[in-house]
Amino acid sequence: MNQAEKREYLIRRLLNEDKRYGGVEVPAGAVEQKRMLRSLMNLRRPKAMDAEFLAVQDEYLRQEIEDTGITDLADLEPVCGDLYLWQGDITRLRCGAIVNAANSGMTGCYVPCHACIDNCIHTFAGIQLRLDCAQLMERQGHEEPTGQAKITKAYNLPCDYVLHTVGPIIEGPVTAEDERLLASCYRSCLELAEENGVDSIAFCCISTGVFHFPNQRAAEIAVETVKRYKAETQSEMKVIFNVFKDLDFEIYRRLLTENGAAEG
Repeated sequence: MNQAEKREYLIRRLLNEDKRYGGVEVPAGAVEQKRMLRSLMNLRRPKAMDAEFLAVQDEYLRQEIEDTGITDLADLEPVCGDLYLWQGDITRLRCGAIVNAANSGMTGCYVPCHACIDNCIHTFAGIQLRLDCAQLMERQGHEEPTGQAKITKAYNLPCDYVLHTVGPIIEGPVTAEDERLLASCYRSCLELAEENGVDSIAFCCISTGVFHFPNQRAAEIAVETVKRYKAETQSEMKVIFNVFKDLDFEIYRRLLTENGAAEG
């Protein structure tokens, strides 16, 4: 099967899996089909799927990611020491682990085609990731507390692992507890990555965006926490600060270059 045939196969399998979709037609255009496939994956509850579906899905997703373009950590230049700054789609980054800004349910975003990082990571990793996370939560027996972290395989993403962490949600002025919890997200991810032999980790801008943590202060906490952890543990793990917006790129660039110059 070519990509178009794989996509239509996956759509039809997901439609046939749920009686609510009876009579829904597959659109003719590639763009519309991609939106439908992503929507169906986003809405699907965590459960197992047969090997044939997974094989087609995995081939399809890996080709989609390859066609979009993968950025390899080996091709990036550090900003200072072993700290990197990279602007782009974290699901296209080849490194040891990427960090997902998850919600407390930990099984991803169920809003069709939502632009959040949680949705993107679960979409392009494949449906296995949601099932993995659901099984983790079932064993845990309660929602994920803010400031901690879990690790899973990355499945079809170019990285090896995904670290999932729940950042604080800001509904008023930022408190000292909010700052402590955000720092704990970074520290927990670093420690868990180290425990699992991860040699490089890419952090998204945890708790900014829809969680409303101010971008400047969030970046300061991120850089401070990573630098403190590396100083205390002598960790050689490479750390990438991944940003999507120009605003965040400028904030991190300034923090890393100023701090790097000051330490040099």
